[in-house]
Amino acid sequence: MRFPLSLRNVEDLLFERGIDICHETVRLWWNRFGPMFASDIRRQRISRMKGFRHWRWHLDEIFVKINGERHYLWRAVDHEGEVLESFVTKKRDKAAALQFLKKALKRHGKAEAIITDGLRSYPAAMRELGNLDRREMGRWLNNRAENSHLPFRRRERAMLRFRQMKSLQKFASVHASLHNHFNSERHLVDRQTYKERRSAALVEWQNLVA
Repeated sequence: MRFPLSLRNVEDLLFERGIDICHETVRLWWNRFGPMFASDIRRQRISRMKGFRHWRWHLDEIFVKINGERHYLWRAVDHEGEVLESFVTKKRDKAAALQFLKKALKRHGKAEAIITDGLRSYPAAMRELGNLDRREMGRWLNNRAENSHLPFRRRERAMLRFRQMKSLQKFASVHASLHNHFNSERHLVDRQTYKERRSAALVEWQNLVA
């Protein structure tokens, strides 16, 4: 889940290390254990951030094709660039935005500010929720959310796209949580700080999978 590798790439890497398995076994592992690990990471993240007073969310959506049909992947990203929520819909209207916002607010609580692009579905949904006064919009304000799509796009190419809406929803939520865990903002800190954060993330990961 962390790296843009196909199932067959993983099969070859393990074979080099003396582990002979089928790529479908890798798929079985990820389907069984991926959601468990993602759930633990998400729960720890939520418990830490709910008490943070200056929590800012960035909302954005991208299109993803499933069997040639266009769907939309909605994302909520916080001020640190970590993905809070991923939600897949067939449309990009007010009803879809409202459903996405309700899910994010229920799981993560309220944010001090919610930054969006110019899509009209956002203010329509937020007006109904009563938090339109928290909305901010600007040309460059939403770069956090737009940049968060890049790791997903790299992984999407390795998977040769998706076959079902359900599998896309499952994959997007698991991939986001694991990417969050190992995202140490390498470009913003010095080498020593990055190494310390990486070591801490690996120790926490070993506790999760123990």
